[in-house]
Amino acid sequence: MLRMGLIVPRGQIFVAGFGHTHAMPSLLDDLLERAVRLEREIEHELNQAREQWRYRIERGKVRFEQDVRAAHRRLKQGLPAYLRESNPLHLLVAPVIYSLIVPIAILDVWISCYQRICFPIFGIPLVRRGTYIVFDRQHLAYLNLIEKMNCGFCGYANGVLAYVREIAGRTEQYWCPIRHAKRVRAPHPHYREFVDYGDAAGYQQQLPLLRAKLKDEK
Repeated sequence: MLRMGLIVPRGQIFVAGFGHTHAMPSLLDDLLERAVRLEREIEHELNQAREQWRYRIERGKVRFEQDVRAAHRRLKQGLPAYLRESNPLHLLVAPVIYSLIVPIAILDVWISCYQRICFPIFGIPLVRRGTYIVFDRQHLAYLNLIEKMNCGFCGYANGVLAYVREIAGRTEQYWCPIRHAKRVRAPHPHYREFVDYGDAAGYQQQLPLLRAKLKDEK
């Protein structure tokens, strides 16, 4: 349907007298909504895992029941045995792996400065860094010192990337909330709110609304 120079694709309804279109929910919207529900189910499973493995979180710290912690200590592999049984190639490339701490730390600092400078100007709430960068595996008594260091590094690296992803997602929603024509693998959570590729009228209508919605982010 063609009206006032705008192409209205199938699946949209033109509302007379208002000069804009209302998009019907698409299959992609439905799939993205299912992904959100799946995340809720994962959180439910995590809560059940806490009950199964008998630990709780108190004031940000993980607390295992005493007998469980004792059992964990008995399962810990000592450092000599751990090093003896390790693949020599793993030990050889370890410095390369840990060298990533430098660019990741720089990215962490740089992206934090970016959001603190720019987000107040855009009216976007700051992303809480502690929500994404979590250190809690050191409480596992069945890990030796090297394993705890490895887990700490992995937790920090992946946490920083998730933190950066959220900041980048909010930035994209503010400046260019348009879905790609091609498939995007594992898009950030904000992507499901974006306007369909090619929906010119929808972009003009939704841009201010999506920007306003960012102000409610936590």
